[in-house]
Amino acid sequence: MVTFLSIFVAMFFYLVVGGVLFLIWAVSVGGIQVVGVAVLIILVFMFIAGLLYLTTVWHLASTISVLEESYGFAAMLKSQKLIKGKLGLAISVFVITSLMSGVNQIAFKSLIVEGTNIGMVSKFVYAIICLLLLSTTILYGLVVQTVIYFVCKSYHHENIDKSALSDHLEVYLLGEYTLLKTKDVQLFHV
Repeated sequence: MVTFLSIFVAMFFYLVVGGVLFLIWAVSVGGIQVVGVAVLIILVFMFIAGLLYLTTVWHLASTISVLEESYGFAAMLKSQKLIKGKLGLAISVFVITSLMSGVNQIAFKSLIVEGTNIGMVSKFVYAIICLLLLSTTILYGLVVQTVIYFVCKSYHHENIDKSALSDHLEVYLLGEYTLLKTKDVQLFHV
């Protein structure tokens, strides 16, 4: 929750600063035709690039807050450091996952919400399919975020202590997980 609130604050300030910059553009350069359009294109490109970067840092910070003892702005700073070198990969995976969710949302809207020519049974079947696709996309995105976390840690030659990670994640299971004994893992006894 602390990480989410930190990202919310950072995103809020980013959007306020972006809005102020677009307002300054509209007041100062907006009336000039060629220069105004060129400046607007540059501002929009920089705004979208910053938004993609901030969103990618957000996703990695959320993963860090689950897998490590860092929360809030500390997780965001660690995410920013980890993402260096693998920024293109992280942004491309985020964009692909977002596009998959967007296509699913468009399909839901066009088939179920606005689909007047199809029957109720077809709408129900399409709704179930869209729900399953959305669930799969969300779970896929979470797994990919975790993989990107480990790829970034490996890229920076950071140690991944599997036993400490296992102990840390055991808190989330609330005692429902029973550890395997070495004799259970050995296949040659079977």
